[in-house]
Amino acid sequence: MLYTVLLLSVGNRVLAQDPDFHIYLCFGQSNMEGQGLIESTDKKVNSRFKVMQALDCPNLDRAKGNWYTAVPPLSQCHSGLSPADYFGRTMVENLSDNVKVGVVMVAIGGCDIRIFDKDIYQAYDSTYAEKWFTDKVAAYQGNPYDYLVQLAKKAQEKGVIKGVLLHQGETNTGDVNWPDYVKKIYNDLMTDLSLNPENTPLLAGEVVSVENSCCSSMNTIINRLPQVVDNAHIISSEDCPAKDNAHFNAEGYRILGKRYAEKMLSLLKQ
Repeated sequence: MLYTVLLLSVGNRVLAQDPDFHIYLCFGQSNMEGQGLIESTDKKVNSRFKVMQALDCPNLDRAKGNWYTAVPPLSQCHSGLSPADYFGRTMVENLSDNVKVGVVMVAIGGCDIRIFDKDIYQAYDSTYAEKWFTDKVAAYQGNPYDYLVQLAKKAQEKGVIKGVLLHQGETNTGDVNWPDYVKKIYNDLMTDLSLNPENTPLLAGEVVSVENSCCSSMNTIINRLPQVVDNAHIISSEDCPAKDNAHFNAEGYRILGKRYAEKMLSLLKQ
């Protein structure tokens, strides 16, 4: 009897999943959070593009764990335009009308990539002792990786995870082990969410590459990621304008987000 109940429960969860609801996990640091000025044009969003709210944001009238039309900000209550914005818009513009696209985002400005390593994250939850940083970590219950996984599992009740978007590297500039750190995190996500890496590409964006940027040298290391993660793909930041030496401006995020989508669309066609 118990076996039958469990079987029915599992079956109901499977039936509840919509194969035409494509979900993407997004994580990283400040550029994934989004630092771009949100303009009026950015608030016009196709209702087929959704965001799972990661934090309770009374100012946005959104509650954690619920799906909403993806009007920015998508990351935190007061963040800005991010690559995920124009990733999702471009995806729905180029997919069948019956397909919805959803993003699940956890990002922390200034973080070391290893704050997303579920085994050693506690060593990196105070990379900066300043309150602005520790408050961001605390908002994700002190464990950003587990927070992302729990949101992702809830998202899987409604749709199918199709890929992972990463934008991080500034804090790890010069660390040649960065690709291996990312591999560990990506592999953990695949295991903990029962995903097949062959069907779940990892799209990693380059950091700001304009002249006088703080961290453009990191792009050489970022571009080594496909050497250690078979299904990793690099998104160029060439000619993406920036508002300072570390962050893109709104137009830069729009261009970068479209490039993430163009790569993902090409992979879906394979």
